[in-house]
This record gives sequence, C-alpha cells and structure tokens, in this order.
Amino acid sequence: MEVRCTHCKAKLTIPKEKIPSGKRVAITCPRCKERFFLELPKEQNGYLEGLDGSGYEYRDVEEALQLTYEEGEKLCLMMGSDDIDVQTVREAVEGVGYRFITAEDTRGALSKMRFHHFAMVILCDRFDGVELDHSPIVNYMNHLPMSTRRRIFFVLIGDQFRSMDQMMAFAKSVNLVVNKKDLDKMAPILKRALADHEMFYKVFMETLAEVGKA
Repeated sequence: MEVRCTHCKAKLTIPKEKIPSGKRVAITCPRCKERFFLELPKEQNGYLEGLDGSGYEYRDVEEALQLTYEEGEKLCLMMGSDDIDVQTVREAVEGVGYRFITAEDTRGALSKMRFHHFAMVILCDRFDGVELDHSPIVNYMNHLPMSTRRRIFFVLIGDQFRSMDQMMAFAKSVNLVVNKKDLDKMAPILKRALADHEMFYKVFMETLAEVGKA
C-alpha cells in the first residue's frame, strides 16, 4: 500500500502485512527522517484499506471525469445508507444552493473527490457497509491539506449523534453532525449550520489577514 509522509509528503510503499490491523505504528520517513504514525482500520467486509484511502484503485475515473459543472457552481457529494431518505437530504441541499451528487460506494466516492472539489460532503454511518470509525472517507478527509479541508463543509449523519452537537462535531473533526431521526428537519438544520460556518470562516479569514497569513 502507498502512504504519504505527513511532514515532507513523500510517497512510501509499505507492505500491508507489516502493519497490524487496528494498531497504531510509528514510521520513520527515509527521506526527511521524521517520524509519523499510521493506523489501519480493522478489516471490514473482507477488505482492508489505507488510512488515506490510497488502497482504493481509480475504478470510476471515466465517470468522475464526465462530471461537468458551471464556474462557481457549488457541489455536494452525498454518501448515503439504506436507512436514509436521500430525497429529503437532496431537497435540503438543493434548497441552500448546492448541486446534489451521489456516490454508490467508497471507490466511486474517492474517485470523485480526487478529481473534483466538493464544497459540501455528507457521509452517513454504514455507507458501503462500513462504520464511521473505520471509514476510508473520514480518513481521506482527515489527511487533506488544511487549506483544502477548510473549504469543505463536512457533515456526518448517524443515530449516535445529537443533531447540531458542536462538541461532537469538533471531536469528529467535522462541521456538522445530524441524527437520522432529525432528517425531516434537515433543511433548517443545514441552513443554520451553514450560516454559522460562513460567519466563523469570515471572521477567521479576517483574522488571518490582520496577522498577514491570509
């Protein structure tokens, strides 16, 4: 499997059998000599993938490249599960001005995310049969450069959350968590959360500008 050093971004090839499933191991980069940590999720449904999604091949490259959109159009990628009313989520997303796009499985989702910028990403627990704690999508998002990650509004949907719980969202490194039972209120929840996010981001960018780091 291929991984990247978190310090110098060098691409390393490491045999999967050298990294125990569900264990956190320290790796010394042969290029910059710095140490970084790698943890593989436990095997799910017969497969074990890289922490950053690198174990997934570009199965849907042609489909991903066929996605076209207008300049300035905001895209939302939805990764649902069998017990989610996708239409309700679609209406809420489109109601706040985003184009709604779905992914059927993890490989398709990662292909789309690697080739396109999604201003919003919505991930449901048990998408593609994988729990959020072991999701390659979550791992992929956590390994994005901060300059890229902060431009994505990341939403988790699951029955283990209290909707709009900011502490839980912070703990999960996402922008919003929503309980499945509250999907009938998805439109006002999303509208409120996006307004709060845009206000925070505006203040954040103004602060960076003031200290010369914008």
